[in-house]
Amino acid sequence: MQIFRPAVVPLLFTVLCPAAVFGAKTHIVTLGVPKHVPYTPPEATAETKSAEQSVLRVRPLLVDGTQKEWTIGEIHDVTDRTFVVRRALRINDSLPAEQPRWTWQAGPWLMVDRVTGHITALHLPDFDPEVSDVAWFRDYAAYCGIVTTARNGGLVAVVAELGARKAIAQKLIGKWPQPQAAHPVCTSAKWERTPMRATIQAIGGDPTTFDVVGLSSLVEEGEETDQ
Repeated sequence: MQIFRPAVVPLLFTVLCPAAVFGAKTHIVTLGVPKHVPYTPPEATAETKSAEQSVLRVRPLLVDGTQKEWTIGEIHDVTDRTFVVRRALRINDSLPAEQPRWTWQAGPWLMVDRVTGHITALHLPDFDPEVSDVAWFRDYAAYCGIVTTARNGGLVAVVAELGARKAIAQKLIGKWPQPQAAHPVCTSAKWERTPMRATIQAIGGDPTTFDVVGLSSLVEEGEETDQ
């Protein structure tokens, strides 16, 4: 008599390789409930720090219910699966002989993939957290930045594209540092769609306009899933 046993290979394959059977895991990326934290503006002096302390509105960035980062401000959708948001940093502001003293400040920008849950820190050219107020359009960023080289240093107007290593447009628009500089240093950049151009202006300075040629996105959206 022959005895037939149930095949176990498909079951083992399902247990060991669920992604191959059911497809890649879908991640859930959300921003949590905002909260207000103490914040001292970067332009505050030692004498006025306590008087000028205000609040910063921060929100947790969650992937599958787990907090990954703190963020500030609104998100900008670059594509239907990728967005950018600014990171909020909690910095130890204590001197060597002091007890830990934590303070909040605005940080760099992050790019987030809703499908993979992957978070990438963006290194925008000449971006300065205390000066740069980024205005986004598609996958382009327009802002004022700081160049620190002795020969060409100063306040610069910048247009950068995600995925590019260098700014696609940059122009020196002022000296830096500036005594008693205005805060913000520049007005928020203004974008136009047709023709595509960005106008950037330092407070009290002349506007600088860049025409942006080419509409191909350089954003790379990964296919692998972070587990």
